[in-house]
Amino acid sequence: MGAIRIRVQTADKNIKVIRTTPVHIQRLVKRKSSWIPNLLKKRVCTTFVEDSFSNGGRCQCGATRDSHPSVALGDYFSAAIVSHWDSTQHSSEQPTDAYGELEFAGAGKRHSYFLRLSSTTDPSVVFDIMRQHWKLGQPNLVVSVVGGEGKSKVKSWVREVLRQGLVKAASWIITSGLKEGIGKCVGEAVRDHATAVSSVNLNKVVPIGIAPWGMVQNRLQLVDPEGSFPAKYFVHSTSRGTCSLDNNYKAFLLVDDGTEGRKGGEVGFRGRLEDYISRQRPGTKLNRMALCSSYAGSRNVHDTLERQNEYPWLLMMHSGLLVCVLSIYQNKDLISIYHAEGADDFDTVMLKVLVQASKHRVSVTTNPYVDELKLAVTWNRVDIAKSELFSGNIDWKYEDLEESMTDALENDKPQFVRLFIDNGLNIVNYLTYSRLEGLYDSISKTSQAGKLLQHFLEERINESNGQTCHVSLYEVRSGNGQILVSLLLEDLLGEVCLPFYRYLLKVEAASTRRKALKKVCKTLKEECSYRQVMCKHPWLCLFLWAVLQNRGEMAIFCWEMCGESVLTALGGCKILRELSKLETETDAKLPMKELATKFECMAHDVFSTCYQTKANYSYKLLIRKSNLWGDATCLKMAMAADARYFFSHDGVQSLLSQIWWGDMERGTELWKLALTMIIPPLIYTNLINFKSKQPFWVSRWKQFWYAPVTSFIGNVVTYFLFLFLYAYVLLVDFKPPPPEGPAVSEYVLYFWVFTIVCEEIRETFIVGSKKFCQRLMLYVQDVWNKFDVLAISLFIAGLCCRMFSWSFNTGRGILCMDYMVFTLRLIHIFAIHRQLGPKIIILGKMIKDAFFFLFFLAVWLSAYGVANQALLYQYDPSPDRAFRRVLYRPYLHIFGQIPVEEIDTGKYWDRDCTDNLTLINEGKEPCRDTSHNWLVVILLVIFLLVTNILLVNLLIATFSYTFSKVQEHSDTYWKFQRYNLIVEYHSRPTLAPPFIILSHINLLIKRLLRKVPSTKHHRFALELKGREANKLVKWETFQKENFLALESKKRRGTDSERLKRMTVKLDGVIKQVGEIRDVDRRLRTLESDMEFCTSSLVWIMESLSQSSTVKSPKAHPTRKGKPASVTILTYILAQCFSTGGSQK
Repeated sequence: MGAIRIRVQTADKNIKVIRTTPVHIQRLVKRKSSWIPNLLKKRVCTTFVEDSFSNGGRCQCGATRDSHPSVALGDYFSAAIVSHWDSTQHSSEQPTDAYGELEFAGAGKRHSYFLRLSSTTDPSVVFDIMRQHWKLGQPNLVVSVVGGEGKSKVKSWVREVLRQGLVKAASWIITSGLKEGIGKCVGEAVRDHATAVSSVNLNKVVPIGIAPWGMVQNRLQLVDPEGSFPAKYFVHSTSRGTCSLDNNYKAFLLVDDGTEGRKGGEVGFRGRLEDYISRQRPGTKLNRMALCSSYAGSRNVHDTLERQNEYPWLLMMHSGLLVCVLSIYQNKDLISIYHAEGADDFDTVMLKVLVQASKHRVSVTTNPYVDELKLAVTWNRVDIAKSELFSGNIDWKYEDLEESMTDALENDKPQFVRLFIDNGLNIVNYLTYSRLEGLYDSISKTSQAGKLLQHFLEERINESNGQTCHVSLYEVRSGNGQILVSLLLEDLLGEVCLPFYRYLLKVEAASTRRKALKKVCKTLKEECSYRQVMCKHPWLCLFLWAVLQNRGEMAIFCWEMCGESVLTALGGCKILRELSKLETETDAKLPMKELATKFECMAHDVFSTCYQTKANYSYKLLIRKSNLWGDATCLKMAMAADARYFFSHDGVQSLLSQIWWGDMERGTELWKLALTMIIPPLIYTNLINFKSKQPFWVSRWKQFWYAPVTSFIGNVVTYFLFLFLYAYVLLVDFKPPPPEGPAVSEYVLYFWVFTIVCEEIRETFIVGSKKFCQRLMLYVQDVWNKFDVLAISLFIAGLCCRMFSWSFNTGRGILCMDYMVFTLRLIHIFAIHRQLGPKIIILGKMIKDAFFFLFFLAVWLSAYGVANQALLYQYDPSPDRAFRRVLYRPYLHIFGQIPVEEIDTGKYWDRDCTDNLTLINEGKEPCRDTSHNWLVVILLVIFLLVTNILLVNLLIATFSYTFSKVQEHSDTYWKFQRYNLIVEYHSRPTLAPPFIILSHINLLIKRLLRKVPSTKHHRFALELKGREANKLVKWETFQKENFLALESKKRRGTDSERLKRMTVKLDGVIKQVGEIRDVDRRLRTLESDMEFCTSSLVWIMESLSQSSTVKSPKAHPTRKGKPASVTILTYILAQCFSTGGSQK
């Protein structure tokens, strides 16, 4: 037997490795459970009371004479005077010898727990074992199923009810646990439920079997005085009087009253245990179901009804049997009947039964309906909650809804959240930062957000440096939940907004992550008073929490309740798209992308409503700094979220056009701008129209030169001049190294490039308020910035090389290649053009497609080239010739350049060659090998077929697909890229290189010496405060409500909603028809009972009118059908008179 190593971590975090075997583990478990026999007992018959039907061979306890101990057989005097065997008097308790875990042979399921105990055992002890040692969850509803025992066949509709309705209760289900009757049906229902739900929901449904020990077949397999871990239980064919255990149950309580093969010994203990469980916690409800088809088969129902009259009952039986229950049960209002023809679902009926039972409970301190509300939330039956609990008859307080609200949030039930908010729950008072951390604690660690939080936890542990602090993932006491969430949101949102929740732990928003973590470790040593503080923006906090878990319906509801709806929707879109990039599972990635697209569409539609109402307010909405989202703006968030559809809106483009033209009139001809730049005094003429008619000369000057379009035109003109100068230097005026060169034109080129470098430095390290590393990373993310870095780097390398004679040619080659890079930079400049912009996007996507084509081409080209070269030439040591013939020559074959004379040896080849190896090694051309020339020709044909027909046409088809796909959304793509270009030229200085150096000097004087802040950023970031900000927020909220009302109206007009409303009406009609049938059935039963009563009373009167010694010649009338509660008394009287007259 192999050894097992167990790693044990002690309190001082030292890890010990224990080498043991499975036998040792079993002994350890048995030793751990050795206290059970001292606490729990079994019952053994101590007095043999002869069964009159067994001819002295069997006791009334059910056991044979031989199985009794000698003590039980020795007391003949006591046995002689006893006529009835009683468990408490004629049996004694001994230490139990059957407990532990149960393994059903061949079942392949997890082990079950079992315990043999005396019928007089204290239920509190058993309940503690079930909760503490068996780790069964605290039940919120205990459903006790009685009746339907034995070999009788359970009706099919009852099986369906158990399968579809009972297991939805997420509770403890108590039955006999035997593989017969209703116990078997419950086991099968739990089994089917287990295959359809996750492991988390599976643990909520706990089937428990309480059976008499003497009725269990093969019970001796469970006997082991030291406990069985596990006991192998083999199920054979059922013998008479016993039944095997069902392998679908989680636990078995085998009640021993000293009998064998006798039913009913567990009823008393079962009732006491159920009563004890229901009294442990106010949230634990007990509901009993009686399933029986005849009164004779419901003895357990009868016994249980006699013992307990304070719990609700749900009878699954025919109405004719109701008299059997009503004659015993005192609280008739707690009895409900479920018919197979009923219109309501089983779980609906069960919850209504509990609600009706709550009306009979009177509580001064708590609301008696709170527990039913928790069950409604657990079952996700908001319809029942609305109709039964929130119909206006119950006074709900904040404390009553608090716990159910948390349950609804954690289990993603937004309809209940909406219901609680509509019925008086104040979210501001509810959501504290402590509760918010508890909600983040409920995030699954297998989700993408949970994985990221785990990663940040590891960083948190590394930064703690061994300090004494709690490092749980969502440690509530230490406050790690908020700082971890802050880091997660910071990574997902990037530099769009300031970090969330840092102010709670006294961390500056602009500090780095390392400093923030160190500050947190220091702060957490103190008392975290923030946990009891109300959340500043509760709906936004819940929105972020829901979005991180990709809970669409919950996130949309929180968005509806949250302010700044456009920005919030764009923020959710940004978070979801970042999470989808990190997600590896396709099934989880697609819902994230779909929800992100939905949020983008919602932002677009709400903004469209705002723009149609008042355009000026909608422009402020786009550029307003949000206090809710850490100074973020809608345009900035939309750009980060890649919200192209949002940017395509006419309102967004109208604002961008206003910013692009500045204070000049839109649509001004470009030649007028170019002419004015050349002749600046034309600014003060009527050549260019301005929006504001200000007479000041300085204002008119600023209005022209500060417009982004002016900066763009100037940069385009000067860039063309720069390229012309660069080409002139390379082609005409590129002189040798010093002292003969460089020429004056080349020095001008150097200065021009220097001003370009200065502008790149300003754009990278001076613009904005971010840290150096953050701005550097933001700069590198732009593709065209990488082009600029490449062009400048190549220019510097070429400049350094051309200054020396030994590297002059290399430098000139580098500068020539650099000219190509500078020229390609024109593509980005013309991206602003409405026609060229989309084509540039198409070109970029086609280049990506071409890389895949080149991969296939390189594989096929190298395969053909190597084989062709090896077949044509047996030996050719020249690397230059080998490279040309292996790669370069096959590549030219694609374009039709095929040297047939060289490949086909049948053709004459006018080339001086040799077969001398010495001359070949010296560089002489080798002669062709003619032995495999036929194979060379075949390979050429195949190569041309694959490349020119298959691969080239594949490339064309790919380009065609890309073009058609992008062309459909070309306008959207262009509008999205237009924003980046406008922002770039809006932030640029007025002058273009090389004159931009003057602007740089001016900026240095203003910013560093005079400390004058820039005013250009106000066009993209507007800061509103006080009354004006509140007015804009209220206006946006009002427009969102109009949008939601319009969407709700459209939704109600759709075919699906009409069909849904029709279905609801049809269900109502079916329910009414069912009620009519029930009333009709009752009337017919009542009519039959009245006929029977009338005929019986007539017969009684006739009998009384005659002498007591003379019987009536007329026979007693017989009733058609089954007796009901109305006819019981008449039936008894008639029987009395028929047997004895007045003397009886």
